[in-house]
Amino acid sequence: MRRTALLLGGLLALSGPAHAGLMDILESMRPAQPQRLEPQLPPLPARPGRGKNWIGRRAPNAKLPILVMAGHADSQRMHGAGTPGWAVDQGGAAPMQAGITDELYWNLRTARAVVAEGQKQGLNIRFYDPGIRTLRNENDPRSNWSVGAEHAAQGGYVVEIHYDAYSPHGIGPGIIPAVSYGFSVIDEALASEFGAYPYDYRGMLGAPRRGIAMLEIGQLEGALEASLRDPRRRDTTLNQIAARVVKALQDGQELAAKAAEPTAVSQLSIPDINPLE
Repeated sequence: MRRTALLLGGLLALSGPAHAGLMDILESMRPAQPQRLEPQLPPLPARPGRGKNWIGRRAPNAKLPILVMAGHADSQRMHGAGTPGWAVDQGGAAPMQAGITDELYWNLRTARAVVAEGQKQGLNIRFYDPGIRTLRNENDPRSNWSVGAEHAAQGGYVVEIHYDAYSPHGIGPGIIPAVSYGFSVIDEALASEFGAYPYDYRGMLGAPRRGIAMLEIGQLEGALEASLRDPRRRDTTLNQIAARVVKALQDGQELAAKAAEPTAVSQLSIPDINPLE
């Protein structure tokens, strides 16, 4: 009984000002929740864009790593699995890996090569792969879109690696910019290296609407596909592509650093959409 009374007395004591002070201390020790940006989609132009109709000026959060993902990594055996490539679809070749499209196979190989080269060059960069090849719920927390959207909402830069469909279905290389939080200087740098799609391509795709840029390396056909499929030239080809992507990412980060300088002229009043396109 005495022990029970002592316990009750202790609880009553903690319910007073001392307890409130302790709770304040514990609350202050909790890690701060990351600030989240509010998405603001640009308006669709009166006529669909043709070519680059945007200007990248926003600097991503430099404290967060660049997040690289492989397009279609979680949409196999369903609509949106990616192109099989000319060799498989038209040339009768066997897929590079059973159960996935050739595009995903090369997206994965290229994304990993980009991250390896980026880390070698000192970039703060990482790769995400859901590891599950069919996620029918696009809002599944493991999906590319969910993980990428969360990273983008915290101010980070996110890019999915893609290869475009063969002719006449595809267009070719270029960056499809993320649109949710303003056009990025990193997308601007990738556009200088690979070319650019209009920001409203296909009415603004799902990934860009979530803050995820899509980099089309090239059409999966012809010399590019042949060099990827050739075991003697494969690693060299992947390394060359990775070096181009990483150089553009470095250029983008340099632009971002200049934009963050105190003496930099504010670009907030200048529209990001080019009305001439």
